[in-house]
Amino acid sequence: MTKSNPNVEAFVKLGEFLRLFCDFTSNGQVAETTHSKWINKFNEVADSVRHHNGWFTRENVLFAFKQWGIILTRENLETWLASYDLRKNKTKQVALIMAGNIPLVGFHDLLSVLITGNKAIIKLSSNDTLLIPLIAKYLIDIETSFKDSITFTEGRLTDFDAVIATGSNNTARYFEYYFGKKPNIIRKNRNSVAVLNGNETNAQLEALGEDIFRYYGLGCRSVSKLFVPKDYDFDKFFKAMFRYRDIVNQTKYANNYDYNKAVYLMSEFKILDNGFLLLKEDKSHASPIASVFYETYDSKATVKERLQKDAEAIQCVVASGFTTAEIPFGKTQSPSLSDYADGIDTVEFLLKTS
Repeated sequence: MTKSNPNVEAFVKLGEFLRLFCDFTSNGQVAETTHSKWINKFNEVADSVRHHNGWFTRENVLFAFKQWGIILTRENLETWLASYDLRKNKTKQVALIMAGNIPLVGFHDLLSVLITGNKAIIKLSSNDTLLIPLIAKYLIDIETSFKDSITFTEGRLTDFDAVIATGSNNTARYFEYYFGKKPNIIRKNRNSVAVLNGNETNAQLEALGEDIFRYYGLGCRSVSKLFVPKDYDFDKFFKAMFRYRDIVNQTKYANNYDYNKAVYLMSEFKILDNGFLLLKEDKSHASPIASVFYETYDSKATVKERLQKDAEAIQCVVASGFTTAEIPFGKTQSPSLSDYADGIDTVEFLLKTS
């Protein structure tokens, strides 16, 4: 079925290009000169996007491109779509209100809309106005039918059949007011946590650093909270984090580190500090940039009960041998196609919406 679907073919080609582009950025050479135009365009945007959003460093943009290049293979796409009957879809206009906290954060929604045969009306976040349009232009170049399926708008959204909106808890109330009468997926703030038992290897803790520091902790899949046993040895944790010390050389991150440290000290909060990461005991899940909250526990059962209670505020649980739904250390920013935000199946939503 998928081999004859031009929409699937387009995303297979996009995946091939992203892998080629990432290879090019690694070694500076590319065999297929037919892609030179697009390689130059992607390279230019990867360089310039940080001038529009200081958090979108070249390293993080290339990481996002690489992850999507890994995901967008024919095998992955066909496996993902195998459990759906795309013939059930009735073509509709789907409004996509995208977040801009990390590079390409709204791409999975665009992918889901287009691959099911629907049309996307996209309202971009002011924090990410370059990456999604770049991907859209490439898709239209390789599959011209997408020209009528992708629209960008800066004004008020009108003439749509369904909406997928991602924002904060505050904007969610706005979304619900304006879009509540239409079929919708409205996403709020979420954070990710890690549950440690004290027996983690140095390699596991170093991998956890990827979950904490990738995208400067700005993603909903970024670990912002640790659950640790009482009397946990934080020296072991900080030793593993040392490999990420250069993050403090990023000016925006350093400014947040200095500011939050000053606030904590002035408020006389007890903190642990290694020079680039602050640890503060706190029951909240959402920690400020350059900070991670932690909470101690007596038993796994109490942690599981707590996480169940706060399920709607948690995106990922990183652990080893804690729960069947856990994510391995270092893998939060490498989700599969079926790892839907907030656990809501976007494709099923689109197919059921008439």
